[in-house]
Amino acid sequence: MNKQNRLTGNIHRATPRLKHVLSGLFSGGTPDTNNDEYWAAAGEGIAWVAIGDMSTKDRVDVTERRITESGIASKRLCVLPPGTLIYSIYASMGHVAELAIPATINQALLGLEFANGVEWGFAKWWLRHLQPLLIAEASSNTQDNLNAEKVRNFPFPKIEFRHQSCIANYLDQETARIDSLMSEKERMLVLLEEKRAALISRLVTRGVDPNAPLKSSGHEWLGEIPAHWEVQSIKYLAFVGNGSTPSVENSDYWSEEGYPWLNSSVVNVSPATNASRFVTELALRECHLPKIQPPAVLVGITGQGKTRGMASVLGIEATINQHLAFIKPRTQELNADYLYYLLGHAYAFLRSDSDGAGSTKGAITCEQLENIKIPVPPSEEQAEICARLKHSLNAFMPLRSEIQRSLDLLAERRAAMIAAAVTGQVSLEEMFL
Repeated sequence: MNKQNRLTGNIHRATPRLKHVLSGLFSGGTPDTNNDEYWAAAGEGIAWVAIGDMSTKDRVDVTERRITESGIASKRLCVLPPGTLIYSIYASMGHVAELAIPATINQALLGLEFANGVEWGFAKWWLRHLQPLLIAEASSNTQDNLNAEKVRNFPFPKIEFRHQSCIANYLDQETARIDSLMSEKERMLVLLEEKRAALISRLVTRGVDPNAPLKSSGHEWLGEIPAHWEVQSIKYLAFVGNGSTPSVENSDYWSEEGYPWLNSSVVNVSPATNASRFVTELALRECHLPKIQPPAVLVGITGQGKTRGMASVLGIEATINQHLAFIKPRTQELNADYLYYLLGHAYAFLRSDSDGAGSTKGAITCEQLENIKIPVPPSEEQAEICARLKHSLNAFMPLRSEIQRSLDLLAERRAAMIAAAVTGQVSLEEMFL
């Protein structure tokens, strides 16, 4: 059974294609961002929808940027009417939303208008059901993506209009119930994370003695710290550096069982112990890759995503790419675990400081990291702070895992319900019992 049949089931009515029910399929584009004549002020011009405007929303009624008539003409863009379905063919691939305002779109999106006889609400749910197929069919040298021709040839079931409406209404109601439950679970995770962050912030900036005299740290992001703590630049306590990416076309640089090479995804988990790729000794020599031994801390240093400014303790000897920096204590005065927790507290400061460095993409330099002034408790107190944090944070894990498990089950139930409804595995009578 091929991918399409596995996804849609052996349903004869799934044979028609999306192109048979479309009255229009529209691509987008991005006018020259350096030409002010193409971009309008807030409240003026026409809305221009990018991936960030869709996010996880089902309706797009406001956009970050707006475009002028000159901008529209420069890329020959269409102004899509409210009610048009838009979905992503690049990042967040397969996400579907409804336009609630007249708008143009960028090249990462497609606009879909359906012919008479198609309920757009049903089309929305069908396309969401097809999201795994969209991802499976994606192809690119550097990132997953689709194109308009592939999308035209996706299957679309032949179902009477009134039945499409019934299915859409059923899924609107039932997914709303599940979404409400999922929102409650997600809010609980947010509250747990806030409690976790507050605990870390209190201990890494105030220490273990609540009655200790305080002094100004001299830095807004730190506030007051215990009077007996010192404040020093990281460069006096640790080595700071970053790595590179050897040419992927040179097979002499890569090996199945070589030296671990880490990318910026490792900051999502601490400690960092797993490498997805390995480099050879030749790559280490010729590409100036550092050999980093624990204890050390890794920091994401580039990009607009959340990884910039995030940190992880290095758990294995490894090297890194150019999107990571390492901070390796050179003295017993700095505990790597304490530094990791402290950088977690400093996340907002690191983001803000790097945004102000003049780069439109956002980047933290090794020099910036070296010059950050941090509070330095006595080494014994750093160890005690880390021990208390590990004990307290371990207590969070079972509850967090339980909430996440129930959230995952709800997501699976939601996906299964959508699939069953749009592929005819649930009768209309069963839907409304």
